[in-house]
Amino acid sequence: MQMVPDFEAGVCQFRYMLKVLKKSTGLAELIAAAKDQKESAKEALYKFYYGYLMAVIMRYTRNSNDSEELVNDSFIRIFQNLSKFCPPTQSADLEKAFMGWIVKISCRIAIDFLRKGKLLTVDEELYDDVHPLINPDVMPHLNAQDILKMINNLPETQRLIFNMYEIEGFSHEEISRTLNVQENISRVYLGRAKQKLRLLYQKSTVDSDGTY
Repeated sequence: MQMVPDFEAGVCQFRYMLKVLKKSTGLAELIAAAKDQKESAKEALYKFYYGYLMAVIMRYTRNSNDSEELVNDSFIRIFQNLSKFCPPTQSADLEKAFMGWIVKISCRIAIDFLRKGKLLTVDEELYDDVHPLINPDVMPHLNAQDILKMINNLPETQRLIFNMYEIEGFSHEEISRTLNVQENISRVYLGRAKQKLRLLYQKSTVDSDGTY
């Protein structure tokens, strides 16, 4: 299956596949069948979510060869732990809940990969009193598409924590546990990422029309 190189393409492909899914069989039925080790159901879930998870992984690794392997590793972990997924009480929330669950698995796979390759470094000496947080109120209202294009220009750890918090929906507590850092360290890196994005946004505005 063709890999999806960016987030927007992954979302578009996911939405298309979801329409196909709704026409053929329900997501709840597919998940239940996959839990019962039905290979056809696993294959369907793999095809539906491959592009979406590729887009997620690429935001962390930025390497297509590594990302393809990590997506496959993610599906192995997903299917191994599918019995642990608890569907929400409201069926209308199932798609969002399942997406969030598989995304968090994929993120942790990517983070483990970065750790093994020593590509992830977190400075434990960052503190709020030395590096104050950026007040969200002073941040410009960046267009989501513009932010996604600029994320790859962030330093590695800032990009990682920004992805986890702002896009994947991790809390600072979850980031703290996953990365084994203090919560205030996570907040500082998030603040720095937002500040960097603000500067990148201003620069892009200057480059486009010569004014802020």
